[in-house]
Amino acid sequence: MKLEVSVDSLESALAAQSGGADRIELCSNLSIGGTTPSSGLIEIIRDNLNIEVYVMIRPRGGDFCYSDYEYMVMKKDIENCKRLGVDGIVAGILTPHGEVDIHKMEEIVKLAYPLKVSFNRAIDRSNDLFKATEILAHIGVERILTSGGKPTAIEGIEIIKELNEKYGNQIIIMPGSGINEINVTEIIQIAKVKEIHFSGKVYQKSKMIYKNNDINQLDTITISNTHNLLCSVKRVKLMREILNNY
Repeated sequence: MKLEVSVDSLESALAAQSGGADRIELCSNLSIGGTTPSSGLIEIIRDNLNIEVYVMIRPRGGDFCYSDYEYMVMKKDIENCKRLGVDGIVAGILTPHGEVDIHKMEEIVKLAYPLKVSFNRAIDRSNDLFKATEILAHIGVERILTSGGKPTAIEGIEIIKELNEKYGNQIIIMPGSGINEINVTEIIQIAKVKEIHFSGKVYQKSKMIYKNNDINQLDTITISNTHNLLCSVKRVKLMREILNNY
């Protein structure tokens, strides 16, 4: 069983590695599902980790239907990832009608080579998860991250199971979203998957001593001014111990 941990900082990346992760998915802005991290963050993490590093290629939050300008940025970011020596990228592009954008994804797979490509949870926004998975397997995508088209993996477990039964020998089906130390055993036993995506986050109190109470009245920024979300070594270790039983 392989464990992928999503992180957005060097501190979290080191915690994931110490806890026993096999791979990290490196992003910025995890609160909106992840966007492409900076070159500086990619480089310093690559220099300090000896596990696999996959980088999110996503120019913004929101939907996965990108303009030509956004697509140009994505391709430049992929070239940058190759230069920095990461192991793979994570990307997902859909058409306005909710289908895999075959032309763009084929181009991304070719451009990324020899880096491997994972398809992100854009698949959960597609109009047909089975058709999308078949297409992605055909064009050479290594894995898909999915919650089975539902808000969480445990809610979409039956779809994840069907996807794995039908396509698991062609492409890796990796469940993610809402997976924790309590429900992961059920997910593995039902879906028979071989990889798990997990964040292992905990809230850490901010080191800021001074606080502007007038600004802190704003609900939209209260959490970010009082706490930070970081990967927990303890949670990753516990997840690793659970996965070692399979």
